[in-house]
Amino acid sequence: MGLSRLSTPDLPQRAWRGLQGLLLALVLLLGLAQAPAALATGPKDFPLAPPPGHVLDTADLLSRAAASDLEKRLEELDQQQVQARLVTLRRLDYGLPLEDLGQQLLERWKTQDPEAAERQLLLLIESQNNSGAVVASPDLADTLPRSLLASTGTSTMGLPLREGARYRQASIDALTRLQAVLQGQEDPGPPQLIERLPVETNVPTAEETASSNAFLWVVVLLVVGTLVPMITWWIFSR
Repeated sequence: MGLSRLSTPDLPQRAWRGLQGLLLALVLLLGLAQAPAALATGPKDFPLAPPPGHVLDTADLLSRAAASDLEKRLEELDQQQVQARLVTLRRLDYGLPLEDLGQQLLERWKTQDPEAAERQLLLLIESQNNSGAVVASPDLADTLPRSLLASTGTSTMGLPLREGARYRQASIDALTRLQAVLQGQEDPGPPQLIERLPVETNVPTAEETASSNAFLWVVVLLVVGTLVPMITWWIFSR
């Protein structure tokens, strides 16, 4: 009887604490579930009209010097009446390819301002997967065919991105290739993979070790070093 009287008042307090812990756990789970979605990027996260600048570094991937250098290089394409821009982002909305995002951006800007959306060229970089893509407005299709854009995004930009997240270099390589085509030159093509030669070393390989007689000489020297003192002791001890 005394034990039940002592424990009865504690039940509501324990139940309230348990409810508080359950609510806290639900809040944390909801926050974790919504965090990736909040970080994902879609077309609606960009301005309705083309930005005034040439570099839209939403993922903060570029240093101030790199952004300034790329701004000048992108501006050079104005001489070919091409409005080129670089867009960076951290991650895409689930199921949205990077190339599709670029196309949707062009359509979004065209709807807002058709004249400003003419002869548009977009270089896109996603840092989560270190991937690149290049898209262009339809009026550039004759000069910059889809195959060239796909190769530039996958190979020309992809190589420096995969080899160390070199965002500036990936952008410069892509611009150099596209600018050559826009100037009427032959497409230089994707970068050539450099064959990495093995580094010379003095350490023998497993094959060299197996084919050498070094182990045999070690055994012979150990045997001689053991037998000679024993024979010498035996002779002088007689």
